[in-house]
Amino acid sequence: MLLTITHTGENTPDIGFLFHKNPARPQVFELNYGMAFVFYPEVSAEKTTIALLLEINPIDLVRGKEGAVNKDGNGLFDYVNDRPYVSSSFMSVAIAKVFGTAMSGRGDEFQNLADARLDLSATLVMLPCKSETSMLNRVFEPLGYEVAFESFVADEQFPAWGESRYVNLTLRGKVRLADLLHHLYVLIPVFDRKKHYWIGKEEIEKLLRHSEEWLKDHPEKQFIARRYLARSRALANRALERLRATDEEEDSEAKAKAPENIREEHLSLNRQRLGSVLAQIRACGAQSVIDIGCGEGSLLSLLLKEPALQKIAGVDVAWSALEKARDKLHYERLSDGQKQKLSIFQGSLTYKDRRFEGYDAATVVEVIEHLDLPRLSAFERVLFEFARPRHVILTTPNREYNDNYQNLGEGLRHSDHRFEWTREEFRNWARGVGEKFRYAVQFSEIGALDEKLGAPTQMACFSSAAPVEEKEGEAA
Repeated sequence: MLLTITHTGENTPDIGFLFHKNPARPQVFELNYGMAFVFYPEVSAEKTTIALLLEINPIDLVRGKEGAVNKDGNGLFDYVNDRPYVSSSFMSVAIAKVFGTAMSGRGDEFQNLADARLDLSATLVMLPCKSETSMLNRVFEPLGYEVAFESFVADEQFPAWGESRYVNLTLRGKVRLADLLHHLYVLIPVFDRKKHYWIGKEEIEKLLRHSEEWLKDHPEKQFIARRYLARSRALANRALERLRATDEEEDSEAKAKAPENIREEHLSLNRQRLGSVLAQIRACGAQSVIDIGCGEGSLLSLLLKEPALQKIAGVDVAWSALEKARDKLHYERLSDGQKQKLSIFQGSLTYKDRRFEGYDAATVVEVIEHLDLPRLSAFERVLFEFARPRHVILTTPNREYNDNYQNLGEGLRHSDHRFEWTREEFRNWARGVGEKFRYAVQFSEIGALDEKLGAPTQMACFSSAAPVEEKEGEAA
């Protein structure tokens, strides 16, 4: 049972300070069912690898269990099993015990390194994955990893037995070390299915503690929760409900904190904004549109009325918002043709998702300002590199216009906004995205136009089909 983690780049041996394991000294840890060995097979300035090797005693696994051989020599138990050599919940427990400090994200005098996204790769030897290799991509790719795996025939002397149920899995990505360890801790048992300890209510707390920063946005969170909790529908539903409750509480608090004058203007400005976006959809001749960050479905309801659109999708990270969107659209009362045209699903705009692909146009309306700035580059790749629609229509607040709002001071328009850009900042960003991913870009403004401060909303329209030349639009 072997896990290796490799850091490439500069001064790679410094990763030893994050693991709190000296590259020059192998270490041994005692576990309930065996031993864990930590050592460094490779250490250089450009590449350093740490290995966690488990040696599980199969007799210790059997001792005291019903069906095991007792003191009188009675009873039977199958001592021949895969537990001593596959990546399983034993590996998860070992990760938590041996690399606990690294999982905490604490780096002491190397805190900058602990907080940094490093070029890391992790290889798990013999991960059980019977007939589920496609799920490896669906589970790990949204977390930002490149996924590769090596499969085998079950027995070379008996090819008719087919493929082995085990793979050697390699993940590569630019991630924080702590995040990688938490991902492995949760997801190894998802594929192995056989936890070596009792699954009860306390496992919900453990799951949420190790996945609170990423599971609620993961498109396969139901699969992950169900499998981590040993296929217990009741426990999985309880865990997912906890995640939904957290989302709704944060959303309600953010709305309550919005200044009164912003709330009053919101409806009028929002109608203008949606009208401008819809006009761009018509102008570009799109026949299919995906609304990323669709919220409660205001734009989707307009898109459904467009006869030229043959395929429409709405995606949002918040399950509660999607439920409200279905209610707003009266989904159950839609005609069969409209239901066939429309799809609504949960996903995140910072995680690669193949369901985003294949659309003529994508709309991102008042969404990016809710992202932490370090996550913006992930959004750019997800939308402009991987999904790559021919047209992208994106809106965001104009921070300069905030001077027109009373009682706002130097704050942002919404307590959940992570940033708001001036017109120059927004255009510089959009131009950079266009150059990097080969899109032409046009700008326009939406709402009441202030001669000095511009309009409250700014919009960029990206097109991969247009010549690489940008034009300034008029205020809408």
